[in-house]
Amino acid sequence: MSGKPKLHYFNGRGRMEPIRWLLAAAGVEFEESYLEKKEDLTKLQKDGSLLFQQVPMVEMDGMKLVQTRAIANYIATKYNLYGKDLKERALIDMYVEGMFDLNELLMAYGYQPADKKEQHFANMIDKATNRYFPVFEKVLKDHGKDFLVGNQLSRADVQLLEILLMAEEFKADILARFPLLQSFKARISNIPTIKKFLQPGSQRKPPVREEDVAKVIKIFY
Repeated sequence: MSGKPKLHYFNGRGRMEPIRWLLAAAGVEFEESYLEKKEDLTKLQKDGSLLFQQVPMVEMDGMKLVQTRAIANYIATKYNLYGKDLKERALIDMYVEGMFDLNELLMAYGYQPADKKEQHFANMIDKATNRYFPVFEKVLKDHGKDFLVGNQLSRADVQLLEILLMAEEFKADILARFPLLQSFKARISNIPTIKKFLQPGSQRKPPVREEDVAKVIKIFY
């Protein structure tokens, strides 16, 4: 077994994408083992690899890590993306929890039935532009630094960039009212490890497509 982390999930974004982003931002190479059919998931469940019978699961440092937040916490701590002290960590946690809430909304769009899509879209755009983005715009203004917390890159910056780019896939001008988020996006996108992850051919996953949804439902339900 190589020393690289190994990510077990389907070949799509879902709840593994924030983990891919964190590893990439930390400059860590990783391998992926894709679930292609229900039997792949069943095999992991039966061999005791999944503590709660669920993926994402990441094999690293001799452990089989599960639960998205726990995995992200471990990676962020290991690679110094978690602030310099307890207070910074508390801020990072608060910001990231808000991001996870918005991420769930964005992620769920592709899985909505046709008659609910329009309503979900409107709710998602409303929450992004009126609840979440104004908060991060204000944080950047009040903090007055290049980063959300302290004066160095943290998981909060990485995960906010991921969400800004996702939101723009739904509505290209969604950041029109948020000049500081626009400059934040440009700045963080230019960090060498992240810039590399944003290039074509990286392990970053594309937006979910209709045919992916059917495949994912077959694996998990």
